[in-house]
Amino acid sequence: MLMPKRVKYRKPHLSRPTGKIERGYEVSFGEYGLQALESGFISARQIEAARIAMTRYVKRGGKVWIKIFPQQPVTAKPAETRMGSGKGAPDYWVAIVKPGRILFELAGVPVNEAKEAMRLASHKLPIKTRFIKRQEAGGEAGEEG
Repeated sequence: MLMPKRVKYRKPHLSRPTGKIERGYEVSFGEYGLQALESGFISARQIEAARIAMTRYVKRGGKVWIKIFPQQPVTAKPAETRMGSGKGAPDYWVAIVKPGRILFELAGVPVNEAKEAMRLASHKLPIKTRFIKRQEAGGEAGEEG
């Protein structure tokens, strides 16, 4: 599962994912992408489950890019523990996702296969998503010149 190797501060406050996305809203590596339509937290287990669903459907053909990383820890106190005595230990890691963010990218497979693979992956995620294709050159910023 994905998680940071080292972090400087182990237990930061968990903030709500509000506001607009600044980057990560274009399909940059692959041909097809899975775009988030709402904000939320996606855990490392959910990212891994979606990745496995995609790669199994395309029978390990093509290439998959994971464009999000779980770098925010979520803490939890043990069951049947009295109140007080500080914050709990990190339990799992989440990626904070805002609307418009590209979650996964896929290349090297036909469009109908990619659409089905992304549909299976979206069922593993707790937010609404949509399937998008890469914009062709001409019209979008970021062209080589």
